[in-house]
Amino acid sequence: MGIEGVGARVARKEDKRFITGAGRYVDDMVVPGMKHAAFVRSPHAHAQIKKIDVKTAQGMPGVIGVLTGKELKADGIGNLICGWMIHSKDGSPMKMGAWSPLAVDKVRYVGDAVVIVVAETKGQARDAAEAVEITYKELKAVVDATKALEKGAPQVHAEAENNLIFDWEIGDGKATDAAIKAAAHVTRMKIVNNRLVPNAMEPRAALGHYDKAEDHYTCWTTSQNPHVARLVMSAFYNVAPENKLRVIAPDVGGGFGSKIYIYPEEIVCLWASKKTGVPVKWVADRTESFLTDAHGRDHVSTVEMAFDKNNRITGLKVDTIANLGAYMSLFSSCVPTYLYATLLSGQYDIPAIHANVRTVYTNTAPVDAYRGAGRPEATYLLERTMEAAARELGVSPADLRRKNFITTFPHQTPVIMNYDAGDYATSLDAAMKTADYAGFAARKADAAGKGKLRGIGMSCYIEACGIAPSAAVGSLGAGVGLWESAEVRVNAVGTIEVLTGSHSHGQGHETTFAQLVNQRFGVPIDSVSIVHGDTDKVQMGMGTYGSRSGAVGMSAIAKALDKVEAKAKKIAAHLLEADEGDIVIENGEVKVAGTDKSLPWFQVALAAYTAHNLPAGMEPGLKETAFYDPANFTFPAGCYICEVEIDPETGTTEIVQFVAADDFGNIINPMIVEGQVHGGIAQGVGQALLEGAYYDASGQLLTASYMDYTMPRAGDLPSFKVSTSNTPCPSNPLGIKGCGEAGAIGSPPAVINAITDAIGIADIAMPATPSTVWAAIRAAK
Repeated sequence: MGIEGVGARVARKEDKRFITGAGRYVDDMVVPGMKHAAFVRSPHAHAQIKKIDVKTAQGMPGVIGVLTGKELKADGIGNLICGWMIHSKDGSPMKMGAWSPLAVDKVRYVGDAVVIVVAETKGQARDAAEAVEITYKELKAVVDATKALEKGAPQVHAEAENNLIFDWEIGDGKATDAAIKAAAHVTRMKIVNNRLVPNAMEPRAALGHYDKAEDHYTCWTTSQNPHVARLVMSAFYNVAPENKLRVIAPDVGGGFGSKIYIYPEEIVCLWASKKTGVPVKWVADRTESFLTDAHGRDHVSTVEMAFDKNNRITGLKVDTIANLGAYMSLFSSCVPTYLYATLLSGQYDIPAIHANVRTVYTNTAPVDAYRGAGRPEATYLLERTMEAAARELGVSPADLRRKNFITTFPHQTPVIMNYDAGDYATSLDAAMKTADYAGFAARKADAAGKGKLRGIGMSCYIEACGIAPSAAVGSLGAGVGLWESAEVRVNAVGTIEVLTGSHSHGQGHETTFAQLVNQRFGVPIDSVSIVHGDTDKVQMGMGTYGSRSGAVGMSAIAKALDKVEAKAKKIAAHLLEADEGDIVIENGEVKVAGTDKSLPWFQVALAAYTAHNLPAGMEPGLKETAFYDPANFTFPAGCYICEVEIDPETGTTEIVQFVAADDFGNIINPMIVEGQVHGGIAQGVGQALLEGAYYDASGQLLTASYMDYTMPRAGDLPSFKVSTSNTPCPSNPLGIKGCGEAGAIGSPPAVINAITDAIGIADIAMPATPSTVWAAIRAAK
């Protein structure tokens, strides 16, 4: 193995340009003649649009165009859609209300786009936007999903009676009810998963350019999947024919799921460019991001967990109400269904499970996937319930989990998933050892002597990554396949370009993907270029989300490398007059095994392109393409243990220790994996202790800036202790699982379990802010 190959802690190649300020983001893009856009957004959560007067704005300095939804509709631009069909348990399809990129007759949340203003400068566009006069008839709003279902609640979309989008179920209701009825013990809880705002470092941005001479559109956008953006904008939104639309996602400063979707702004900027005859750029300010980026989570659930006399789980019954906001975002419907309820078995052998999920419209920002997407919600519900059950039963939380672990694989759960491999006890043991779980009682007593409350909590999570296979997800309602593509181009001098359909927005693909090539051919990673994010350069791919880049994206690269390797060996065997089966490639050389005959890698590549001496009938060149459609999800899992110390006088919680023991299968770059885990835990701790999006009764977002929405800072986080074990994934050629979401999935319940343990209470709401904790301590007394 070369020191740059698989398993090596190689420093990220891409970081040089980022830390020196040489990254190129959408806001860095400048096109000749480019102008700037500002959107006029609804100040009301729910209102009818009675009149729009743009005359004053049109006459202001620098203004080139002021465009409305009626003009957009007249030009045939379509409504935004949800791309995953879900049917209710009665067989009826989900009720998808119309979402025009610019509102025409009605606005449904504060921030809904109504008018776009295009002007010479950003300042002129914003000034003119403020001069647009819109007359609204304000309507009653509803922001709470449970209240939205009540009779007489404000109706968000006419298509969805009582605001119910779908009423869906999975599992065996009769068997679950029977298990609960016959149980020796039942733990019952109400679980609330608080709404979050994604807050990527780079706000969303779009630059639309219509080239009249070529009748061609280019969109630079902050996207996690540019090919899907092109597909949807051409096939469904009628912005441009697919062959006349180029979508470029350059460097993107974080996504966490919030940049998977197509938003109104990309569509409108492209349309406005054609309408005004100038390239149109829009960059969100932070308040726009708070108001309009798709939010995450927002579930209210009730759960019943049944146990027999031996403390074995016999049944799990879950009822969930999921708030999807004012409109159905692109993948919103699959998050509280196939990405949530299918993981409710967790790491446990549960014979009977039933989940009922109702999704609801409210007058709030649309809700869609956010780091983990359904898996954090499932894990939080399950691991909070397991902790509560252990306390009710008077047994060790660790022992109760261990008793119920799945131990044989493959394992078919009652809710679709078939776990292919795992070793949950090993992660539990590793976490407990690192955390000195056995020594906690002494630490708790020591803290009490100092007037502090100390608690410990654990969380055993599982997630499903690399959603697959395409035929299966298609049968469940997905509008696209979830395969991935790769093209490997070996140049005549032996350098290599890898064109991948995966998109990198912080994950380190330019390093890890190059490590895979280095492992195969011994080519230095600086001689490997990773090309992505441009639909004119890269073959169609499905993008990056759901921790799929390793398991799916790199598997496609591995398949393309197989083809390149096979052809290179044929050429080398011909040149070296050897048997093809005796050819090996290592350390940048192509050798005949057991002899001193060899060629440098570049010489084989050159031979492929000069084509002076190739095997009979062989095509010149050394370039191969592959598509990979996984046979199954991958199932990373692990155990997290959090230890907290609470000041009872102030309610301030300090995380004094956080241990993460994960099983990610085979690992390409341990350093990058650790970074992903650290970042995920930071976001999970943020949800548990600090973050929460709140609306008032009229639908105004109360947490629309960093003054009101509390993000975790370095001082809020401990030094994490992370480790990994390895049960290789049998479902892909590299044996790897996903690691990008694990930290955000496993950490919130561990933190809350530790806090409730410290205080001696059954439950506390997230975020467990100092005031919330202080009140809980007083209530407990």
